[in-house]
Amino acid sequence: MPATLTIRDEGLGAAEGQGVDIYELTVPDERLTIRELIRERVYQEVDDHNHRARAGEDNRFRGLVRPNDVEASLNSAASREKRTPRQIDWKAQFELATEAFEDRRVLVLVGEKQATDLDEVFTISPGMEVTFLRLVPLVGG
Repeated sequence: MPATLTIRDEGLGAAEGQGVDIYELTVPDERLTIRELIRERVYQEVDDHNHRARAGEDNRFRGLVRPNDVEASLNSAASREKRTPRQIDWKAQFELATEAFEDRRVLVLVGEKQATDLDEVFTISPGMEVTFLRLVPLVGG
């Protein structure tokens, strides 16, 4: 049965309430793994981005994953004026997102608990919030 949870995106260094993006994400089941959660989130973000690109709307990418350098340059403002923006591949972005989780560049907090494994299963409860916290590497560290 589909379930909805609240997603919070945060980055370290943001002041309280700044740099925080909050939205709802509907997933196909009440029980899922962290890997499935990341896949659902990335698929939706990329699908929304590609839809905006086809519609000629604001095409800046917002979310957990970022287009790679080639995709970003192909979707630059100068490039958009010349032709239709290239579509971003959700599968490639999913791979990057799972690597970021495994490398601890992105932490996932399910409620108050930090997820430590992609295959960890959790059950969605009413009002549940999942936080994706992007860590920024220290310069020179």
